[in-house]
Amino acid sequence: MLLGVLIALPALGTDMYVPAMPALAAAVGAEVSAVQFTLTTYFIGLAAGQLAWGPLSDRYGRKPVLLAGLATTFAASVVGSLVDSVSAVASVRLAQGLGMSSGALIGRTIVRDLYEQERAARMLASMTIIFSVVPIAAPVAGGVLAGVAGWNSVFVVMTVVIAVLAVSVTRLAETAPAARRSIHPSEIARTFVTILTDRRFYSPFLVVFCAHMAVLAWIANSAFTLVSGFGVSPLFYGMLFAVVMLGQIGGAWASSRLVLRLGIPQMLRLGSLVMLLAGLLAAVLAFAGVAHWAAVTLPFMAVLFGTALIVPNATAAALSPFPQYAGAASSVIGVIGFTVAAVVSTLLGLAFDGTARPMTTVAALSGIGAFVFERILIRGRT
Repeated sequence: MLLGVLIALPALGTDMYVPAMPALAAAVGAEVSAVQFTLTTYFIGLAAGQLAWGPLSDRYGRKPVLLAGLATTFAASVVGSLVDSVSAVASVRLAQGLGMSSGALIGRTIVRDLYEQERAARMLASMTIIFSVVPIAAPVAGGVLAGVAGWNSVFVVMTVVIAVLAVSVTRLAETAPAARRSIHPSEIARTFVTILTDRRFYSPFLVVFCAHMAVLAWIANSAFTLVSGFGVSPLFYGMLFAVVMLGQIGGAWASSRLVLRLGIPQMLRLGSLVMLLAGLLAAVLAFAGVAHWAAVTLPFMAVLFGTALIVPNATAAALSPFPQYAGAASSVIGVIGFTVAAVVSTLLGLAFDGTARPMTTVAALSGIGAFVFERILIRGRT
């Protein structure tokens, strides 16, 4: 349960904050693109943190590095509850991203320390079920907080959550291998190159990368699409966000039950097909001019079902070949994913036109990418 909450930290920092973004824009009189940039800086922080925490945890152990990340998040959240400008929020979000990235990275790494292949995939899927409670509860809480107590209140709640987590982590056992790796920059660089050029890593990674992009499309742009574009209330948006995340819970539950029976390749095959069909449906409805919340939420619910079949299985497949530097391998997944997330988030903010077309386009392209990569790289290998 603790690992499930830890991997949900980046989602907490996104999902509780996103419903407050329209309130922030209204409170300070900022443009959509300016407020969207505070989400971009968060993703930049997540990417930078992933680059640092992985090698550090391979050298100094999982537990002390995780506590350092939580301390960074706690300090940033306290400051975030006190600031009153978009530029200050952007800086706070950068620091929050740096700290919160430690939870997801080290949570994945601990699973790799303890399990391999299908067993690791099953554990990651089970953790995803716990993780998915955050995208259900956090948007509703964020919408209520923003509507009742103002956008700053989400940072107050984050501060309390991080404090409780830090206390819980003190009871966590150390799982890093006894042989510790060097953190000399040249050694880290060689490790990253070794990982990136190994087909056992990049084949499943490209599929999980597409899945993350589809999830990002919903997270980064759904608030403005549904609240500013379609006119739903922040509270109703939080409820719709939670409904969509039920797709992720359903996919994670199915993955945890089926992976030992069907194997990782079959789960990736099924997940990529679901992503493809649902993403294309979402785009077709948007470009046909169907401007109703159901035309967005229902297809994205299916998209996230497909991503939940992919992410734990592809992640396990990508990490399993590298037990000696699991932290670094997990860093590569996070660095590339969150760096592109920052770029896509910015582009979605700039492309926002009051419709669902920008985010459904990303979902459709992600589905196509997952489908193609699975067939060319995964199926071709197996």
